[in-house]
Amino acid sequence: MCGIVGYVGPQSCADILVDGLRRLEYRGYDSAGLAVYDGKKVDVVRAVGKLQNLVKALKEHPLEGSLGIGHTRWATHGRPTEVNAHPHVAGNIALVHNGIIENHIELKRQLGEEGVKFVSDTDTEIVAHLIHRETQGGHDLVTAVRRALGFVHGAYAVAVIDQKQPDRIVVAKNASPLVVGFGEGEMFCASDIPAILPYTKLMLPLEEGEIAVLSATGFELTTLDGKPVDRKPRVITWNASQAEKGGYKHFMLKEIHEQPRAIEDTLRGRVDLAAGDVVESEIGVDAATAQLISRVYFIACGTSHHATLYGRFLMESIARVPATTELASEFIGREPVVGPNDLVVAVSQSGETLDTLAALKVAKEQGARVLAIANVIDSAIPRAAGSAFYTHAGPEIGVASTKCFTTQLAAMVLLAVFIGRRRGSVDKDRAGAILQALVELPHHMRTVLALDDIIRDLARPLSTAKSSLFLGRGVSYPVAAEGALKLKEISYIHAEGYAAGEMKHGPIALIDAEMPVIAIMPDDKSYDKIASNVQEAKAREGRVLAIATKGNADIGGIAHNTIYVPRVDATLSPFMTTLPLQLLSYYVADFKGTDVDQPRNLAKTVTVE
Repeated sequence: MCGIVGYVGPQSCADILVDGLRRLEYRGYDSAGLAVYDGKKVDVVRAVGKLQNLVKALKEHPLEGSLGIGHTRWATHGRPTEVNAHPHVAGNIALVHNGIIENHIELKRQLGEEGVKFVSDTDTEIVAHLIHRETQGGHDLVTAVRRALGFVHGAYAVAVIDQKQPDRIVVAKNASPLVVGFGEGEMFCASDIPAILPYTKLMLPLEEGEIAVLSATGFELTTLDGKPVDRKPRVITWNASQAEKGGYKHFMLKEIHEQPRAIEDTLRGRVDLAAGDVVESEIGVDAATAQLISRVYFIACGTSHHATLYGRFLMESIARVPATTELASEFIGREPVVGPNDLVVAVSQSGETLDTLAALKVAKEQGARVLAIANVIDSAIPRAAGSAFYTHAGPEIGVASTKCFTTQLAAMVLLAVFIGRRRGSVDKDRAGAILQALVELPHHMRTVLALDDIIRDLARPLSTAKSSLFLGRGVSYPVAAEGALKLKEISYIHAEGYAAGEMKHGPIALIDAEMPVIAIMPDDKSYDKIASNVQEAKAREGRVLAIATKGNADIGGIAHNTIYVPRVDATLSPFMTTLPLQLLSYYVADFKGTDVDQPRNLAKTVTVE
């Protein structure tokens, strides 16, 4: 990941490609590069860091030609280095790729046995070598791409050029976005509309399992198995700002709706359903560590701390390992006792949170085993930990975290199942059931996101509240805490997330007809108790909005309004109940007219103590 752009036509294309990449900068990236056919060969220039570094490199090494591809990379396999940057080259082939190749380890081993030498740590280079192998076998470029992708499992959007067929770009898509643009005697491709919107408004998004050949004289679209596809391009009416947000009003709303994809990407290549297990090479902890640890310490801040509250629950209920979670700022403010039999899991979206980094270093100095969970490869916390489990949420622009939070929840499930299987505390059947339910979550999440209009209507009266109370029990308590934080962050309405059993120990004094009470109450073993808590709130004239499981026939007599979510494994209910609260907070803030993406006084990455 993260940004693709391509051009074929009569114009010199390097400036067009750079301009397209610049329009994709909002997606986040750590390196960039171009590959252009100069009339004799495909020439490549790449640079680490911001796009200005690539521009500087191009001044020293200009690329001239009218066929080319470009890429901005958000690292998923391999550190952010020039050699890992795209485009990747294998023989006559140059390729850019977004997505994750699930079976990259197996494919790399097979190619290695055939004598292939790899120069990068990426999964993308593997695909370049697969295509090159097919062209060496006598196939034209489109056939070679089609055959090569037949070996690939996972998500991809690819754009490929071949210096032996320098009149075309071949593009293909599976579970990663790709759009084709139509010009006068020229064609474009990009991972997102903004990259090419200044050059054409006539575009065609590729659908799953499609492959296209782009040339200055034509366009051919088929399925991966060679069946012709007849679909017409459409005119894009968005302006540039709207296009960056994919038609959504704010980045936060776009990122809320990206969560099913983010979960799919985080799970790819990490779940072995046949074995009822998690792939060890992807988890950041080895079997020996899993068997030896006597306690797990989670350390984090803010939203990541709420994810660790869920992780603590899973670590004890699934892995049966004693676990605790601490705010990183408090951990470093005392004299914590950790040692070599403790696993300290430092969780941070950016991987740069200063308090969490400092806490990790304290734990490491005391001899604890350390694992980082982060969304940014080679960031400070994973580097300091020396062992990392990366979520694959992709770049998150909105300051209030959404998709980074739910991918952290997924990481917690995978970590608990992995450790539990190594310790024998969860058997294959139960682990397999959890993992099967986990991979099915994106489908159910899309069902929840389809309630967008209903949730917006429920948000309007909440926008006039001065304060609100979020209640949850068990795995729903972290959801309550996170829901309250979201509302505070972006709407500036005071909100508190409480374990529902604590309501009688003080917060009940606040409840009256002006106090909205949001109750997270899916069908699980805590349901009867939280239902009693909600009845108590209602008796004090609290305005109750419930998040409940679809099919619950009793909730109508308890709550004033209810948002119903699909029934899933009770352990995984936070994935269902979190999404309505994110949407609720978003629409409350939007009705109030606050700066949703950049709320006052907040920063995306907290690098001060």
